[in-house]
Amino acid sequence: MIPVSSRASTIEYAIRDVVVPATKLEAEGHEIIKLNIGDPIAYPGLPTPPHMVEAYRKGLADGNNGYSPSYGIPQLRAAIASDETNKGWDCRSEDVYVCHGVTEALQIIFAATLEEGTKVLAPGPHYPPYMAYPQMYGATTIEYALKPDDGWSIDFADIESKMDSSVRLLVIINPNNPTGNVAGAEEIDKLLAIARKWPNCMIVADEIYDGLDFSGNHASVASRSNDVPIFSLNGVSKVYYAPGWRIGYLAMHDPSNVMSDVKDGIERLLRSRLCASTPAQLGYLEGLTADRSWMVEYTAKVQSRRQLCLDRISEIEGIEVEAPGGAFYMFARLTDEMWVKNDKDFVLKLLHEEHVLVVHGSGFSPQLGSGHIRIVYLADEDTLNSAFDRINSFLQRHRTAKK
Repeated sequence: MIPVSSRASTIEYAIRDVVVPATKLEAEGHEIIKLNIGDPIAYPGLPTPPHMVEAYRKGLADGNNGYSPSYGIPQLRAAIASDETNKGWDCRSEDVYVCHGVTEALQIIFAATLEEGTKVLAPGPHYPPYMAYPQMYGATTIEYALKPDDGWSIDFADIESKMDSSVRLLVIINPNNPTGNVAGAEEIDKLLAIARKWPNCMIVADEIYDGLDFSGNHASVASRSNDVPIFSLNGVSKVYYAPGWRIGYLAMHDPSNVMSDVKDGIERLLRSRLCASTPAQLGYLEGLTADRSWMVEYTAKVQSRRQLCLDRISEIEGIEVEAPGGAFYMFARLTDEMWVKNDKDFVLKLLHEEHVLVVHGSGFSPQLGSGHIRIVYLADEDTLNSAFDRINSFLQRHRTAKK
């Protein structure tokens, strides 16, 4: 047997790993309620905006199917820079690099900044690639805690205790996936104050959900920094409802002029992988430059479904949740003793018995996410109500069986 690399054999991606047994059940004729993946257009009423689709289609029809510049088409880089500048910092076109989604942006950043013995300090729980990818470059991801009984706010004392000269990247996901916590200006300033003590540390600000802030507290990390270097990450997937286009970007904020070597490395890496999809970039460009009033209706739908989930969870014994401030996830705590340390078992049994698919919290952090489940609340009201009816029946049945 030809051996697989240790890098590949140890990677887990909980959000899609749970799809494997669900697919088998579907092949047997079962209909699954899928609340596992943050794909907005997988649910009714939230399609990719037509004017963006038309710009993509026009790009194809006009023959814009060739390679484009490795850093992104100039018009899109300029539009992104303008959008970031409107968030409160001086972003220039040359600071922006267009990628195959935020996930590729992360891979580029990791490749350009990490090596053997270095560390990434990321929130726990967190989006799985923050744990999976740094190891490919000889680095280690260390988790800092979010406080589950305080709205999943950042535990700054925990960060302070884990910082040292080997930490190259300090990560903030804002709004957070999977918890929905939103860090405001005060929290961001505290994070910057910690990073400022370590001259080789850069902050990765994953802000892909920034347009889905329901708290009113969100602030751009780059807008708060006058000295600490920042990578701002964003894209078309979530706020513009086009995840399959795989267009994201990294924007470099280097107020102290310390990132020139890193910038050179990033550009070398980007040139080596050619370019992001040209017609998809044109679709995103239309989204950034056209009227955005359509977002009001979309956001109202998301907020309505969020409230439905909060109301239903409050009525169900065995599950509770801190109201998320942003994104479109419920990171719900399992309170029945039999599930507190068995969240993955809960997810698989719920899938097989009730045909509802969610994600186990331990898939976002074995320690800091354990005992929770992540629920995507983008489905229509009838589907969400059906899912919660089934979750309630499942919890009641297993609680009774234990007695």
